[in-house]
Amino acid sequence: MMKTRTILLAAAALAGLATTAARAEDATLTVWDWKSGDPVTAPYYEKVKADFEAAHPGVTVNYVMQPHDQYYTLLGTAIAASRGPDLVLVHGGSQAKERVGAFVKLDEAIADIRNDVVGWGEFADAAGAVYAVPLSIQGFMVYYNKDLYTKAGLDPEKAPATWAELEANCAAIKEKAGVACFALGNKEGFGADFFLSALAANGWTDAQQADWAAGTLHWSDAPVKAVVAEWLETWKTGWYSEGANSTLKFMDEYESFMRGENAHTIGLISDVAHWKQFDEFLGADKVGAFPMPAPTPAAEGPVRMPFAGGIGYAVTRFSPHQDLAIALAKSFAAPAAMQIFFESAGAIPASTKVDTSGLSSPSAKVVLALLGCCGASIAHNNMSTAEVEEWHRQSQLLFTGETTVDGAVTRLDEVQAAAKKK
Repeated sequence: MMKTRTILLAAAALAGLATTAARAEDATLTVWDWKSGDPVTAPYYEKVKADFEAAHPGVTVNYVMQPHDQYYTLLGTAIAASRGPDLVLVHGGSQAKERVGAFVKLDEAIADIRNDVVGWGEFADAAGAVYAVPLSIQGFMVYYNKDLYTKAGLDPEKAPATWAELEANCAAIKEKAGVACFALGNKEGFGADFFLSALAANGWTDAQQADWAAGTLHWSDAPVKAVVAEWLETWKTGWYSEGANSTLKFMDEYESFMRGENAHTIGLISDVAHWKQFDEFLGADKVGAFPMPAPTPAAEGPVRMPFAGGIGYAVTRFSPHQDLAIALAKSFAAPAAMQIFFESAGAIPASTKVDTSGLSSPSAKVVLALLGCCGASIAHNNMSTAEVEEWHRQSQLLFTGETTVDGAVTRLDEVQAAAKKK
């Protein structure tokens, strides 16, 4: 009897240990982003969640969509408190690179997918260590309304290949079509970011782009000052709709373009404000696309498109489930999920395993062709966040006449120098 009782007690203890072990595997991974609640991207996020939870019984993926305009403030608060999300979505470039101290280094964990995914450099520190898994490739393209080209007496199938051609088109559009040449939203300063990177792609040499990233090419140097001067000159020439400084880039600028109130817009190549969205609203045959030429090209050859790693998922150092979180970050780049991201949202995927052969959009084909031959750095990705914020402010002051080009670049030189000392 005593022996039987001992066996039963031991069995009960083992059962309790098994239950405890099972519960120890239970976890909720909290994922911060600004995209999961968007109907366009929802199928992608649902796919990742379903696949990951099926592969990891007891694990729950909890998406928390944060407001985009407050995202980095909220993230800064979470990092300072060392509590909150297990994974965070970040933009490539300075937004990721200036926060690597709060993220888990991923080099060993991503070794098995590194050759199948591109865009790692935008999520790496100065030594090349990687801190986020890229989801998309992002870049800038000029889109135009072919009906407005026809109305202005222009050939809708002939996109401008030089700055002089673009200037001539803008003059014709203003005179004959009766609309602004470009839609522009610069309330947050994002319009100025897009303009800077679009012109720098063809106005700066590769060496100058490298110097810019290193902080040794300054705002007052001729190549950069020329872009700032052109920003003001295009405003004075009347290229843009009225009220640019009070217009949101996302999505007021792009809705204005889609309503036919402007002939061009500098849009994205992936996710939003891009070929897929414009095609669906205007009709694929009504949308043209071209990379922005520069007033003074830095080199001969085809006009280049600025692009780089777009957005990616990082794992926080304060996550209590780092191994699971790393596995989830990699799942976001899984080919099956990336295929849905491409098809539902028109994202240009970071995964090289996605099949894009069925794409029929004429403007998307222009984008894909440029990805294969003619890329350049995204200049504003290689600015410190302090510089980006000051450029936003100075770009607005230039439009209101509260500063000059010389005044703006002098102030920006000061901010650049201060950021470099940190």
